[in-house]
Amino acid sequence: MAEIHWIKLKTTMFDDEKIRLIQSVPESDSILIIWIRLLVLAGKTNDDGLIYIQRNMPYTDEMLATLFNKPLNVVRLAITTLNKFNMIDIGQDGIIAITNWEKHQNIDGMEKIREQNRLRLRKFRSKQKELPSSNKQKDVTLHETLRNAIDTDTDTESDIDKNIMSGKPDESISPNITIAKKALNYFNQQSNRKFNLLAKKNTKPIIARLNEGFSPEDLKTVIDRACSHWKGKAEYEQFLRPETIFNGRFDERLNNTIKWEYKQADVKQKEIAIDYGSAEKIDNQVALDALEKYKAGKS
Repeated sequence: MAEIHWIKLKTTMFDDEKIRLIQSVPESDSILIIWIRLLVLAGKTNDDGLIYIQRNMPYTDEMLATLFNKPLNVVRLAITTLNKFNMIDIGQDGIIAITNWEKHQNIDGMEKIREQNRLRLRKFRSKQKELPSSNKQKDVTLHETLRNAIDTDTDTESDIDKNIMSGKPDESISPNITIAKKALNYFNQQSNRKFNLLAKKNTKPIIARLNEGFSPEDLKTVIDRACSHWKGKAEYEQFLRPETIFNGRFDERLNNTIKWEYKQADVKQKEIAIDYGSAEKIDNQVALDALEKYKAGKS
């Protein structure tokens, strides 16, 4: 997948409470540098915030230490700290994913790539028209899966005219935007959430998956599966949001090859496996204490 050449960093990033808490722990400067380096790597991978060499080859801690020119124990501390603050997610396959990647991605570069995906999808649909009618009926059935969801596509002619005059692409005329809104509405119904159907940040990851060739039936399957695993569980409900469910690991959720839940014993075992005892000037308890303060402030 083609890489993008720049990412966004907000000028207010150091006002973020998580960043401020990280600044209170040992090796904070190194942790923040590693955080930015991870954002850059995610931009190079250009797969909705995932970081890997190849899809089946994640970066190891040793590889990252070499790339970042940092001691191995510091890299491990940074990965653990960023994971605890939900700034990154580490999959069962070891692939690191940046949480809320849309905050950092190069929108213009991604738009060019999405346009390429749209052209590929258009060619695919042209080929689909040449298939026997039985296959066409199957495609119609998949789109009917989300039929009962409320269609709240309220774009007006003035909105369309405004986009045309400003030179912005009018995404509202794409059939995928209607499907995305219906899928988001279905997700709201199943998860008891109220994500804005008109907010692009909510529909954008859904449209991206549709552009890749996933069907409405695939969207429904992952929505139902995510709600089944995470709904009603305090430690997991934070992940019931569009940018998580429909991110670059969508295919793993669809094929159920991702680990949905982590037992506390798994987390403790992972922490034990990382040897911080030999780390000079690093006290992991300080990071844990900062995290507890963060959680207490949120409650």
